[in-house]
Amino acid sequence: MFDALIEGIEADDAACRPANTTVVMLGDLIDRGPDSAGVIRRARDWCERRRVRILMGNHEEMFLQSFEDIEVLRHFLKHGGRETILSFGIKRKKFNELSLKQLFRQMPRIVPEADRAFLASLEGMVTAGDYAFVHAGIDPGVPLSEQKRADLLWIRERFLRHRGPFEKIIVHGHTIFDKVEYRGHRIGVDTGAFRSGVLSALVLEGETRRVIQSVMTESAILIRNEG
Repeated sequence: MFDALIEGIEADDAACRPANTTVVMLGDLIDRGPDSAGVIRRARDWCERRRVRILMGNHEEMFLQSFEDIEVLRHFLKHGGRETILSFGIKRKKFNELSLKQLFRQMPRIVPEADRAFLASLEGMVTAGDYAFVHAGIDPGVPLSEQKRADLLWIRERFLRHRGPFEKIIVHGHTIFDKVEYRGHRIGVDTGAFRSGVLSALVLEGETRRVIQSVMTESAILIRNEG
């Protein structure tokens, strides 16, 4: 689905008038899906071919902390971590034979250092024009320049319940919606690809907003464009 969405975004950009396009990925590249390692490789390759800025999600943070804290690893394994680690090539039989302590010691050998360094380099916030892009949301009572990393990666209800304006329109992921959710002060783009089969991208061009989606069907993965 990720490959198809990349192709859809590139085709859409090529069909539009020339522009200095920037792609912003909202984080949580890993977990849930069967090939987190492949997604990381594709994201790294995409960054080399065009301007792509990638935000860190709470799942990337958990993953990185799993190399330092065995209790975080224990928690990570319950939230998509098992499939993420398996995607780096360790055999399922071998994985199942490892105790938590053994897995903790082997994590640096299972996951390439280059991939860990790439994930550690991901950003907390990107601003452009009237928009601010974050993974989870922001603390409504704090200026954008003073936001805490924990809120950018983990906040949910305080942010979603807020009805007043923000300094900028907040474009975020983290919380799953049935479709891209437009509010006056925020836009939620996460459509839960791992369970819905729909991976969404938001196109912002001046005052125009459009959605490109990679949609998994029984026989194929389709690209859908919505105005």
